[in-house]
Amino acid sequence: MRIAKNDIKARLNVPGAIARQELNFGDASGYGTIAGEYFSLKQGTDLGPLLKGLESDLCQSPHWGYMIEGQVTVTYRDGKEEVVSGGDLFYWPPGHTVRVSVDAEIILFSPQVEHCAVVEHVAKKLNQ
Repeated sequence: MRIAKNDIKARLNVPGAIARQELNFGDASGYGTIAGEYFSLKQGTDLGPLLKGLESDLCQSPHWGYMIEGQVTVTYRDGKEEVVSGGDLFYWPPGHTVRVSVDAEIILFSPQVEHCAVVEHVAKKLNQ
């Protein structure tokens, strides 16, 4: 799920301050410690081949984040695709992969145990 800043309803709008809030933006129930992550991904990066061997060959960690700049296409387990661009907030549930169409700078908040397992798997694929 992605949402552009201007599509988020302003809950407070007074001179000098606007507070926007999107409710029900993913569910963190059942997850423990969260990691804050900053990803820099170059155009052409496709995580799909690096996720081979994981359940359904997809990332099994949910992510909440902000696309600072760039553009990625997220493909979900059901085949649905979504384009996330600079300035978007997003929630990616478990069961997804990512392709980068424009150099991207991304901030992620992810369950530490689940996402570390994915990052470790990718590092092994890259022999790091």
